[in-house]
Amino acid sequence: MLRDEGPLVPMAGCTDLYVALNFGTLTETRFLDLWRLDALRTIAIREGALSIGALATHTDLIRSPLVRRRLPMLAAAASEIGGVQIQNRGTLGGNVANASPAGDTLPVLAAADATVVLRGAGATRRVPFSSFYTGYRRTVRRPDELIVSFEIAPIRGRQRFRKVGTRAAQAISKVVMAVIAGETPRIAVGSVAPTVVRARRTEAALAAGASVAEAQRLLLDEIAPIDDIRSTAEYRRRVTANLLARLLAPRSA
Repeated sequence: MLRDEGPLVPMAGCTDLYVALNFGTLTETRFLDLWRLDALRTIAIREGALSIGALATHTDLIRSPLVRRRLPMLAAAASEIGGVQIQNRGTLGGNVANASPAGDTLPVLAAADATVVLRGAGATRRVPFSSFYTGYRRTVRRPDELIVSFEIAPIRGRQRFRKVGTRAAQAISKVVMAVIAGETPRIAVGSVAPTVVRARRTEAALAAGASVAEAQRLLLDEIAPIDDIRSTAEYRRRVTANLLARLLAPRSA
């Protein structure tokens, strides 16, 4: 249908799509409802990697023993998305496809070196998460493709996640960060640039023995926050530096 009857907009939980509809900013008028495709909700281990179906809801992620064991920072991120109603409807694939730099699961998938599995009528392709976004709310997904799953290889190191928003729940993030601390650190930050930021230079410096203070300085050079209705650029810079120090500590505060 996407190939032969498009353009069509895939829809599932609609927690983002309906916001645009209510505000009158949604220009699309034809949709493809995916909600009943239970095959895309599977969470399993396949060839050693954690495979998460794109229609897995945030509640599914919170409750999954596999996610809590293999990728606990994703369960932590899912637990801070909206309220229970949003968690019951919103999907991981939708959060990724929406392409908002404030998406709470995006830094987790970026730090985890996830692979996005895209399927069209004729072929399946796998895209590294770091290559999935091309700009603000833009991705490499073609109009005739669906996001069907995410693949995450085993991770070594302490996983940490932290979201800073106006409230403890039901809030869009001002800064959101995922960190894997260890010999090969990984750091990803959201709400501080047009797309989620994977802080490669900061990671390399930490791996080479840089101090936390030096890592904080480098990280601030890798982000580009702006002033908007939720926060200021300066506040985001301060929070980003503070979060890095906390999440790199042996026990995050």
